[in-house]
Parts: sequence; structure tokens; C-alpha cells
Amino acid sequence: MAITGAAELLATWEAGLAEAPTGRALLLHRTARPDLDARALPVLPVGEREADLFTLRRALFGERMQVRLACGACGEDMEFDLDAGEFARSLDRRGESVVQVRQDGWEVEFRVPGVADLAAAARAADPRAALLARCLVSAVRAGAAVAAGELPVPVQRRIAEAVEAADPGGDVTLNIACPECGQATRAELDIASYLWTELDAWARDVLLDVHLLATAYGWSEPEILALSPLRRRYYLELCADV
Repeated sequence: MAITGAAELLATWEAGLAEAPTGRALLLHRTARPDLDARALPVLPVGEREADLFTLRRALFGERMQVRLACGACGEDMEFDLDAGEFARSLDRRGESVVQVRQDGWEVEFRVPGVADLAAAARAADPRAALLARCLVSAVRAGAAVAAGELPVPVQRRIAEAVEAADPGGDVTLNIACPECGQATRAELDIASYLWTELDAWARDVLLDVHLLATAYGWSEPEILALSPLRRRYYLELCADV
């Protein structure tokens, strides 16, 4: 993954201001994977996208991620650190994009869902059935092709297990024990939302730096953004000393 410069990151942030969370996640994924065609990103397995975003987070803001979570039992505010690099490595298990299930005479091929699949299914009246129909490649019983709606529950359950095994990063869930009451709280870690919040704070800080340095020195935005963060900070300190 190429390290994106300040100007490119600001352009990503600016474009994301008008987007919904799904659009912002796609913009971040484009930044993380400039090697891929943008049309290919929404169909990648969800876990692959999550690994890409953790890798991007590590490249932009470092390994350490601070997380706050309220205990589901006693309400205590918990703070803890996560390692972005460790998450990126643990989730980056890129296997087959299609899983095969054979059970009780059924032979099923099922495509590992991507972000676009989950988004489309979420808009349906029955998301589970919609996802099953959207990602089913083939289903055969006694030599005859069968529609997604005819798959029995045990086979559907086996498909879900096979997808989870093939794409373990598709559901990043934390299980944190409360230091006060000892009860565990489960919570989903939405790396796209977390990273966007960080990018938004970073962008507003950088624009303030641009404003202050442009006012003090008369430099243009491209000239200021071309400076390294260390040199920008040094010039800002000089301005404060005047």
C-alpha cells in the first residue's frame, strides 16, 4: 500500500463529507487499495476490506488505537488500547471467494459476501433470505438445481459456518471484561467509522495549520502541505513565539 500524501488525504476527506458512512468506507478503501479498480472493491470479502482498513490506519496514525466502551452490565466507562497492525495481520486471511458445502445430499456453492452484498441485503424485507439469494452460486439436490429459498435451515447454517471460516474478519467483535464488575461486554469494532473519525479530526487540524501558516508567511496551501508534519509544527511554534 502506497502512503498517501496530505493533499490526497484532504481530497478524500472533502469528498467524504457529503457521503453516508458506506460511501466514506468506500473512499477509505480506495485510499488503502489504489492498486485495484474502484469497481472491484465493493465485491471483495468483508474481512479483506477490514484488513485493508486496519493496514491503512496503521500507516496513517500508527499501531495504537484507543477505544472507549461502556460496560453493558454496570455502565462503567472502559478505556483500552488495540493494535492496528495485529488486527491487520489476523484478519488478512485471503482464501477462496467461493465456499462449497456438502450436507445430507445437498451440494452448494456460495460466494463469500462483499460489502455491496451486505448493503443490498440490508435494504430487503428479509435480509437473510436476500443475502442467501444474492450470493448463492449453485445448489443441487439429487441432480436437480434448487433455488435459494428451498435450502433447509441446517444447510443454511452450514453455509454460514463455511463463510465465517473462509472470512473470519467479516465480523470484528470485541469481548471486553469490565475491570469493575468483571462482566464481559461484546461490541462490534467498526474500523471504517473509527478511521473516518480520526481522518476528520486530522483534516481539521491540518486546515488550521494551513490557515495559520498562510497568514504568517503568505504561503499557498500546496506549499504548506508539501512540508513534512515536523517542519509544519516547527514553523507553527515559531509563529507562536513572535
